[in-house]
Order: sequence, then C-alpha cells, then structure tokens
Amino acid sequence: MTCTDNPERNREAAMEGVRAAADRGAQIICLQELFAFKYFCQTQDACNFDLAEEIPGPSTDRCSALASELGVVLVVPVFEKRAPGLYHNSAVVIDASGAHLGVYRKTHIPDDPQYYEKFYFAPGDLGYGTFKTRFAKIGVLICWDQWYPEAARLTALQGAEVLFYPSAIGWLPGDRNTVGAAQHDAWRTVQRAHAITNGVYVAAVNRVGRESKDDGGLDFWGQSFVCDPQGHVLAEASSRDDEIVVSCCSRTLLEEQRRDWPFLRDRRIDTYDRITERFHDPKFDPRAR
Repeated sequence: MTCTDNPERNREAAMEGVRAAADRGAQIICLQELFAFKYFCQTQDACNFDLAEEIPGPSTDRCSALASELGVVLVVPVFEKRAPGLYHNSAVVIDASGAHLGVYRKTHIPDDPQYYEKFYFAPGDLGYGTFKTRFAKIGVLICWDQWYPEAARLTALQGAEVLFYPSAIGWLPGDRNTVGAAQHDAWRTVQRAHAITNGVYVAAVNRVGRESKDDGGLDFWGQSFVCDPQGHVLAEASSRDDEIVVSCCSRTLLEEQRRDWPFLRDRRIDTYDRITERFHDPKFDPRAR
C-alpha cells in the first residue's frame, strides 16, 4: 500500500486491507515493512526516533484485536523501541487468537543513499526462527535480509513452510529508466531462488508510491508476490496501485518438491565449516601456508 504522513491513517488503511484479505480467504496476512509510516530512513533525523513504539504498542494492540476478531494470523512490522536510544526494525507475529507468538528483528541493516537504516536500527539479536501459527509454521525476514541465502536457509532448517519478507524497496531518482528492470529482476530472482533451494513458499510484501525528499525521493516498485517451492510466481501485485495478493499454499506440493529435489538431504554439512568467515584470503591464512 501507499503511505501518508499520518501514522493513524496508515494503520487504519492497513486494517482495512487485513479485513479485505480475510474476506478473500486469507489465513496468514503480512503487512509491509514499517507500514505505519512513510519510509523515514531516507534522511538521518533524530526526531524520527519519536515514531518508535514499544511491543506491545499501538500497532500490535490494534492488530491483536483484529487477528482475534477475524481468526487470522498477522505479521506486523514495527519500528520497535526496545529501550531509550535502542531501536530495531522488527516484525511481530500474532496468532489467530490474538496472542503474540514472538518477534523477529531485522538482522542485515543497509546503509546506502536514502536507505540510512544503520542510523536508526541496531542489528537484530534474536537470531533466525520460526513461528508455529494456527495455520502453518512460518519464518519472517525483513527486506535487506532477502539478499542473504544464509538467513533463508537457517530459517528453513527450523521448519518454516513459508518465508515472509516484508519490504520497502524502491528506485532512486533516475534508476527506473536505466537500471530499474535489472534491479527488480534481481530482487524477484533471489527470492524465487530461496523458495527453490529450501523447498518453501516465499511471500514478498513491498510498498508502492513515490515518497519524496529534498534529494529526490524513492519510487517504491510494489510488485509484491508469492511463489511456490518450484519458484513459480503464483500471484503478483502491480507496480503502482495498492493491492492485496492472495495465494493458496499446498503442503502436498512442498512435500513432493522436497522428495524430487532433496537439497536438504544432500547437504554436505561437513564441508561448510568456513561459512562463518567474512572472506577467505589465503595470503593471511596460516592454514594455507
């Protein structure tokens, strides 16, 4: 959805979207990253810390009540105030009873032009995990996390059937007409790859609209989508309009795909001991001498 300068209006629009999705049969509903606000990380402004909320707080209180009323699971991204001066880009998973199942805090924090997230967010310290909801076991990762196969793998290894990626990704001024198509294709491809290599469904949830700042603003490219464990895109939103994407996920297909392409079975975990190194440089490695 598009966002306005009014957080309360944004929350209300999101709740209307949840109701509409539930009316269409959705059981697990994910909102976009930082859904209550315009993407404030385009600038470094300490006043924006006033937007943060505790958990529970205004967004999660409203979503808990709505989840219980509708009998749906909600993934609710929030700007979390953990303590004075300590903030996270987080997502709360609320079960269909309205109960909080837990929190995921964004692990990979970008620092790029108009994505000054390191100014606002401490890296997540809760690790990767899954949430056993009424309808499925799900994993949640947030935006920049979507480029890292390690995050997807570690979440899938804990039993996730669906990976949800609430996001706020867009083009810098001028990018849409030059590298826009390539950037979007890379974004879509890497998440389809996570679905294939882990044998899971993936749901990517992005905002739409232009949010302007003095240095040009961002054009969010929308195109939220759901893909299956074979990487097939089952449903996709437009690039310009507010839209609800609903897709049916099949445990039978998940099982069949993992039997046909048994990537988890054939992993050679005895060969991955160096994966935790930043980079392998033999010149400075005594083991290579």
